[in-house]
Amino acid sequence: MRAVGIVAEYNPFHTGHAWHIAQTRRRLGGERAIVCAMSGHWVQRGECALTDKWRRAELALRGGADLVLELPTLWACASAEAFARGAVEVLAGTGVVDTLSFGSESGELESLRAAADCLNREEYHREVRRLAGTGMAFPAARQAAAAALLEEQGRPDGADCLARPNDNLGIEYLRFLPAGWEAMTVQRQGVAHDGGAAEGFASASHLRQLLRAGEGGAAEPFLTQPWQGNLADGARCERLVLDRLRTMEEGDWALLPDSGAREGLPERLVRCGRAAGTVEEFLTLAKTRRYTHARLRRMVTWAFLGLTARDRPVHVPYLRVLGFNDRGRALLAEMKEKATLPILTKPAHARALSPEGRALFALESRCTDRFGLCLEAVPPCGEEWRHSPVVLRETEYSVIP
Repeated sequence: MRAVGIVAEYNPFHTGHAWHIAQTRRRLGGERAIVCAMSGHWVQRGECALTDKWRRAELALRGGADLVLELPTLWACASAEAFARGAVEVLAGTGVVDTLSFGSESGELESLRAAADCLNREEYHREVRRLAGTGMAFPAARQAAAAALLEEQGRPDGADCLARPNDNLGIEYLRFLPAGWEAMTVQRQGVAHDGGAAEGFASASHLRQLLRAGEGGAAEPFLTQPWQGNLADGARCERLVLDRLRTMEEGDWALLPDSGAREGLPERLVRCGRAAGTVEEFLTLAKTRRYTHARLRRMVTWAFLGLTARDRPVHVPYLRVLGFNDRGRALLAEMKEKATLPILTKPAHARALSPEGRALFALESRCTDRFGLCLEAVPPCGEEWRHSPVVLRETEYSVIP
């Protein structure tokens, strides 16, 4: 069975996500299975997901996905490059996915490919290092370096896509696409990445704000299912996080990804941690043109979760199944013969992993326990070991048109 992969957070799953899946099926054929690599309990912007990963996987299955695999926290809550690399490794590890479908603002695959090829050139990396050495923020240095190279190729506006969130992630996916894979992009509809609502679509950030404010009725027209389930909110852990920031030393900060140890960032973060009265104040004090809000927020989340850069393996060591339907079940049977990574359909399977895999699963369990602190009713520790995948029968789901 041929399968197409989609990388997502589904935080929450909404009409735009369903439209992406439906468009993917229309263009590639309804017989293709849809495999999603989905972030778990902690997401790329450096915060907890709106609700638990099993509920989000269920909503994805009801919205047209066939199999949902987890992108572990160490890649899910990371820079665009690490996020994309990990997600593509998850999809490639299945042995059955041969196409990637992703959303973008531009909808222009060839322009995104050109930018991806540019970012893989050594001349680009040399120029980024030079510009960053002048104090330029990494995103700006990245775009300037790419713009110069693409202009030489007759694409004077070729780097503009790097400033658009979905285009930017799409470029990173294309950089790590395995040889022989196909790719397609579906143009984003309605509103911008962090916009409000328009034309039957709403941004995920807008929906999170509505749901956390208790305005489920306003969010419902843009959701594929009536909202149910616990709502997680990082604000419930505010003082725990602040305590961690206040007690960290330079050496602790230096152990985190993108720590800026060579640039003196850890020293600055220690001072900001001692001075701040809230997490947002810490981010405001620490942010500069060079150190972006998103980068700092991810560092705060890693600090709270007790993770370090050395905890992240070079490659994703296993495939954690979060949910599947009937077609997904058939795909899993095929994956038993073709997958290049161990498949965990039950938590107990983690005990048979390599030492590296077992260590990662233990870290994921700890991240899930910390996620529980963001819920109104805090569950006992060990949720990661008690949850089997969500299973939907044919009568329980339908592809959203």
